[in-house]
Amino acid sequence: MNQDSRADKGMTVTGSSGTPEGSHKLATISPSPRILQLLPALGDGGVERSTVEMVGYLRERGIVNFVASGGGDLVAAVEAGGARHFAIPVGRKSPWAMVRNAFAVAKVIDAEAIDIVHARSRAPAWAGWLAVRLARRRCRFLTTFHGVYGHGNALKRLYNRVMLRGPLVVANSQFIRHHIETVYGYPADRIVVAARGIEPALFDPATVSEAQKAAVRKEFGVSDGEPLLIMVGRVTGWKGHAVLIDALARCADRPWRLVLAGSGSDGVIADLKARIAGHDLAGRVILAGSRRDVPVLLAAADLAFSASTRPEAFGRAAIEAEAMETPVIATDHGGSRETVLPGLTGWLVTPGDAEAMAAAIGQALVSPERLRDMGRAGRAFVLENYTTTRMLEQEFSAYCRLMEMAP
Repeated sequence: MNQDSRADKGMTVTGSSGTPEGSHKLATISPSPRILQLLPALGDGGVERSTVEMVGYLRERGIVNFVASGGGDLVAAVEAGGARHFAIPVGRKSPWAMVRNAFAVAKVIDAEAIDIVHARSRAPAWAGWLAVRLARRRCRFLTTFHGVYGHGNALKRLYNRVMLRGPLVVANSQFIRHHIETVYGYPADRIVVAARGIEPALFDPATVSEAQKAAVRKEFGVSDGEPLLIMVGRVTGWKGHAVLIDALARCADRPWRLVLAGSGSDGVIADLKARIAGHDLAGRVILAGSRRDVPVLLAAADLAFSASTRPEAFGRAAIEAEAMETPVIATDHGGSRETVLPGLTGWLVTPGDAEAMAAAIGQALVSPERLRDMGRAGRAFVLENYTTTRMLEQEFSAYCRLMEMAP
């Protein structure tokens, strides 16, 4: 059976309605809609991964779906997942580019009989919103807030407001839901929360052998009984790497080895190396660069960090660590307040406060048994609340609600 013939069938799924009360209902769409996702590019990031995951989810349900972007490494994954990709540079931000892209997207809407245009970023949202008005076919418009956009002046807020032009908005955390309500005054009952999630089979400590863990520890020179600490994420100024180094300098009398897994610009990496050297920690902190074996690294570690000095919209690093039964020390703002349970799955500390971070590290390293207990609690918490399937069902419930509304 080909994709188009499956799409003629109705379907039924169970998912969150996205209301603040967290109620659930039986979501239905019949006949199946045709969905077009828009995003700037298909590189390696959270927005991109969410797009690819939704492609597969829709294909499994026999829904014909499409993606438009400026291209990238994940185009192959989109096409392998069953969606057709249109090379339209919808991430370009100049007004003329947005208008050109809007006409291009409108052509896709008409040619492919699109029912829902789902934009995952602001410039694509402008192109998509205009395209819905230019197209001959009546079509619905939806956006997902994947982060907090700069809103310090009227011009920025005007640019951001395209994300609120549809009858519904998807937020990727309760923190973002609150942001949309308070900053923009968007009605709470029109926000669907679809928190990001992990794939349990990929982030499963049972699949990592003791030999694999030992190999990781050997690679990074971790001795027997020495705690392995890890922070996964791009090395940027606001991710808090410098604060973590300052905190660990205060714990230099304890045994530990820190691995920083993630790439970064040459300038930021150079500054971080200078800070590490200044604290005489060059032999204890390893900058491992970008890694493809993150689940194995997390399983081998005793403690993980999410030290961002600005609020994370969600913070996938925390749930990935918890899923691998590794407790987390995170900063007390943004999405971390949802994903880390203080005293149960980890610790929350004041953002940018190296002293508070050091105190939490000291508490964490006192008892390996407590860390193991917290790790088990963390995995149970993630499996109950933050899986990819749950995220996709919640976002899909927005499609269901949209199709009940007149375009």
